[in-house]
Amino acid sequence: MQKLAIQGGNPLHGEVFISGAKNAALPIMCASLLSAEPLRLSNVPDLHDVSTMRKLLQQMGVDADVQGENLTLSGANVNKLEAPYDMVKTMRASVLVLGPLVARFGEAMVSLPGGCAIGSRPVDLHIKGLQAMGAQITIEHGYIHAKAKRLKGARIFFDIVSVTGTENLMMAAALADGVTVLENAAREPEVVDLANCLIEMGANISGAGSDTITIAGVEKLHGAEYRILPDRIESGTFLVAAAATGGSITLRNTSADILDTVLEKLTEAGARLSIEADTIHLEMQGRPKSVNLRTSPYPAFPTDMQAQFMALNTIADGSAMMVETIFENRFMHVQELRRLGAQIDVEGNTALVRGVPCLEGATVMATDLRASASLVIAGLVAQGETVIDRIYHLDRGYAHIEAKLSKLGASIRRLK
Repeated sequence: MQKLAIQGGNPLHGEVFISGAKNAALPIMCASLLSAEPLRLSNVPDLHDVSTMRKLLQQMGVDADVQGENLTLSGANVNKLEAPYDMVKTMRASVLVLGPLVARFGEAMVSLPGGCAIGSRPVDLHIKGLQAMGAQITIEHGYIHAKAKRLKGARIFFDIVSVTGTENLMMAAALADGVTVLENAAREPEVVDLANCLIEMGANISGAGSDTITIAGVEKLHGAEYRILPDRIESGTFLVAAAATGGSITLRNTSADILDTVLEKLTEAGARLSIEADTIHLEMQGRPKSVNLRTSPYPAFPTDMQAQFMALNTIADGSAMMVETIFENRFMHVQELRRLGAQIDVEGNTALVRGVPCLEGATVMATDLRASASLVIAGLVAQGETVIDRIYHLDRGYAHIEAKLSKLGASIRRLK
C-alpha cells in the first residue's frame, strides 16, 4: 500500500495548473450512454475515479479513446445494461448510469452502492424519481432493476437536496416523453456543467443553477464536444495549503466564480487575494486567523472543503467553531489531526478547534478523500516528517498531487 511522506515547514510558492472537476467529469461521462454518437470531452482529470467510470462504461460496450486530458466516448455499441457490485462498491457515482440506461434502452440493472465511510447517501430519491416518470423498479439480490418502455415527464420534488439525484433524473428526463420539473434541485456548478453538456448534445434544459430545473424531453440526443469545468475543490485545497504554510501561489485554469464562500473564508483568515479571468493569486503573511464555518449545499460553504479548513484552523490564531450539516460521519480526520498535536473537541456535528503554534509530524491514516487532503495540509505545516497511509483515497480526487506540490516547493514523496 502506498504512502506519502512529507517534510513540513516549507511555504508554498509558484504556479499550479488546476485539473478538470472530478464531480463534473463522472456524470458527464455517463451522458455518453444517452447517444449513439461520440461525446468528445476535454480537460478530463487523470484520476482513479475517472478510470473506474471509464472501465464501467467500457464493460457496457461504450468505446473509449483516451488521449491525455481528452476522452472520446461512443455509446453506439452498448450491449450490457448492468453496473455490477464490484464496480459500484468502489465508486458510488456509478449509480449515475441508472437514469441514462433506462431513458435510452428501457432497462437497467445497477447494484445498490452499499455503505460509505463519511455517511449514508441513499439512492431512494433516484428510485422515487424514476418511478414518478413511469419506471417499474424492483430491488432484487442487492440490485436496482428498472424497466420502462419510455419514461414520461413528471413533477419531482426532492425531500433533501441531492446532487447525484438531480443529475441522474436530469439525464433520464432528457429523453423522456414530455416535460419534467425537478424542484428543490441541487444548484452545484457540476450540475450546471452536466446540463450545459446535455444542451450541447441537443437536450432542452432550463433553470440549471437554480432550485427548479425544467427538462423538455427530446426524441434523441447527438454527439458533442465539451470541456469539463475546473475543479473548485482542488482549487480550494491548494489555496488553503498556501495560506496554512504562509506561502504565495497562483492558480491557473481555475474559476473564482464558483469559489465565493471559500475565497471569503480565506480572506477572513488573513489571506490577500487577486483574481483575473481564470487565475487566482493568494499571498499569506504570518499566522492565519481562525475562521468559523458551517457546511451547507451550494452556494453555501461546501462540505468537501471542511476538512482542509480544519487543518488550517489547527495552527491558526484563535479558536473556531466548525459545523458539519451534510454528512453525519465527516469528522473522522479529527483523531488523525490530534496525532499531530491539534486541539479539537467534537460534540455531535460541531467541532471546536483551538489553534496551536505548531503541529508535530507523525504517522497518520487517511479515512476518506477530503480527510486525506486535510492531512496533507497538516503535514505541510508540521515540524518534522509526517507519513500518510492509505493514500489511495487521495488518488481518487487529486491528479498528481505530490508532483504539483513538489513544484510549489513542498518536500513530499510517495513511498511504495
